[in-house]
Amino acid sequence: MSTPTRDRRYAGFLGAFLLVALLLAGGVSYFASSSPDGLDAVTQSGCEAVETEAGEQLQGECIAQNAGEHATAGSPLADYTVGGDDALTGVAGVIGVLSTLAVTGGLFWLLRRRSGP
Repeated sequence: MSTPTRDRRYAGFLGAFLLVALLLAGGVSYFASSSPDGLDAVTQSGCEAVETEAGEQLQGECIAQNAGEHATAGSPLADYTVGGDDALTGVAGVIGVLSTLAVTGGLFWLLRRRSGP
């Protein structure tokens, strides 16, 4: 059986958790590195990126020359931005946090232990 004090503390904890998660996703994401991650760096080893009229091209011998666009490249949140706009990285982080919390909250609600006959 829950008490009003316990319910308020639980709601306060959830509110504080959500606030911290949104602040981290919305603020800290602007400080994230824009350079390639470890896997990208390894696959580009042996190549040099050269800017051409058609865009960035790799010259040399590396695994990344055989890579193509990923399946979700045209999606609204591709590359951790909203619509490809690097200025909206924090917005993409907030959307990611909210959608993750919605999905996990829904799963917890569906799988919760129910009391009764």
